[in-house]
Amino acid sequence: MADVDPGGGAPEHDQWTDTERVGRRAARGALISLIRTFMRPYAGRLGIIAALQVLQVAGSLYLPSLNANIINNGVAKADLGYIFRAGGTMLAITVVLCAGSLVALYLLSWVSMSVGANIRTALYQRIQSFSAIELNRFGISTLTTRSVNDVQQIQLFLQVALSLLLIAVVTTIGAVIMAVQYAPRLSLLVLVTLAAMLLLTGWILARLVPMFGVVQVKTDNLNHVLREQIAGVRVIRAFLRSRSESDRFDRANTDITDSTLRAGRVFAQAVTLGPAITNLSSVGVVWFGGNLVASGEMPIGNLIAFLLYILQILLYVGIGMTVLVLLPRAVTSAQRIQQVIDTLPAIAEPPDPVTPDVNTGAVEFRHVSFGYAGSERPVLNDLAFAFRPGQTNAIVGGTGSGKTTLLNLIPRFLDATEGTVLVNGVEVAAQSSDQLRAGIGLAPQTAQLFAGTVASNLRFGQPEATEVQLWQALETAQARQFVAGLPGQLDARVERGGANLSGGQRQRLSIARALVRRPSLYLFDDCFSALDAATDARLRAALFAETADATVVIVAQRASTILDAEQIIVLDGGRIAGIGTHPELMVGCQAYQEIIASQLGWGAVA
Repeated sequence: MADVDPGGGAPEHDQWTDTERVGRRAARGALISLIRTFMRPYAGRLGIIAALQVLQVAGSLYLPSLNANIINNGVAKADLGYIFRAGGTMLAITVVLCAGSLVALYLLSWVSMSVGANIRTALYQRIQSFSAIELNRFGISTLTTRSVNDVQQIQLFLQVALSLLLIAVVTTIGAVIMAVQYAPRLSLLVLVTLAAMLLLTGWILARLVPMFGVVQVKTDNLNHVLREQIAGVRVIRAFLRSRSESDRFDRANTDITDSTLRAGRVFAQAVTLGPAITNLSSVGVVWFGGNLVASGEMPIGNLIAFLLYILQILLYVGIGMTVLVLLPRAVTSAQRIQQVIDTLPAIAEPPDPVTPDVNTGAVEFRHVSFGYAGSERPVLNDLAFAFRPGQTNAIVGGTGSGKTTLLNLIPRFLDATEGTVLVNGVEVAAQSSDQLRAGIGLAPQTAQLFAGTVASNLRFGQPEATEVQLWQALETAQARQFVAGLPGQLDARVERGGANLSGGQRQRLSIARALVRRPSLYLFDDCFSALDAATDARLRAALFAETADATVVIVAQRASTILDAEQIIVLDGGRIAGIGTHPELMVGCQAYQEIIASQLGWGAVA
């Protein structure tokens, strides 16, 4: 399942078009729900942050009042002692505010990063539980974007919101109250200015929310294009498609650039109009307040205090606007994250798992059919057969006949749409996935190796395996010789995906990894295709001795790989065309005869 990539790109986004465009109220609900869920464990620290911020707000609101008192009672009356006492108080308050601000900043950074880490963990765990159905539905490209970029948007919003939003709201309210107390006749100017700033904020948010939704979708598309082109760079070069693929990247890049610039232009309007309102308000305060001071209706200290409060109001409203500008992207990201977390896998764990009495690796299909949702016809039709312990079984058929799909039903990577699949005498849907798969050694069609060492890859399914067991598995898989020649041998470096190994080497390590587990059931999904005929023959002979007591199932395209199997199942168009040994099928199964004839020639098997 790890190597499934259904494509992503534009088609996957089209499936989500209606969901991405839900009403803003539902989108905000997703953000609130996400934050409430993942911030609940940090309620205590949030309380400390809030208390420190309230202290900071109280101090910042008290400072202009002290400044007014210094002017009115100290400067105007030439009372130097009062000036020093009040100035000392201001200095002490400033020091306390700085210390509290540093502690609050540390705590809020820790909380926002922890929330982001927890969201990533929840996404990872949910994605790991997805079947091929959910992976096809979302696409790997968008799941990557949601797990990285969207979580970063939530982290950024939380960090800025926790550090500034509460302070901005409380300071604005407090500054309005204090300003009105110091200059009641100028209060209308405060209210008009505040209303203008709030209207501007609402207008900006209404435009940015849908814009950032589009930006995130186009980020998915760019991520898909890059992923596809980097992975397929050799094919692109071999078919001289570099120019056309470069044009395709340019279109995706230009698309997201244009969308981001449109959102940037809206933000630029806010950046321009906000200071304009601030400056006009300051001019009005100086003009009308100056007239009141000149006529003796207001002390000069009150005017200065009022001017400081109005500047605080405008400053923190502007800060609040900056925070709220991040809100649209956070809303969109939260909605996209919530979509993944709320998606239940089609293959669910049974509420009361059943444990088989024996673990022999026996498999039975009872009239099993399987079809993908929305497909015109089922992939598999009415399959009935059994794989017995100590028996080597083979599945053959043409391309698209359903061989790999059949194999995926056994470890329950897919669920049968009709009929029953049993392993160890118990229906697979009734067993826990961990218990079921613990008894299976899988060598998939694509030899998926992980960055690390040869040993770490071999121990993937059996961490306690000793070096003796690793070498024994390598010997059986015909990989001992090439591993012994690597620098470091078992500690030799393996790049991501086994990029530093040949196809045959990757397949042999994949087979050895399955052998290290020593399960009761082996599933080999066309994992001999990159081996030469001599290595293939030696490997099958070694496997027969190593897996004599286990149930072995081999899916193969190459006829020579399955000639000695004790039971061969021939699939044709998702149906069983024949079951038996090689001699039996050569007599009674035309589909099998055609496969043998096309690969070996009639004379070769006569």
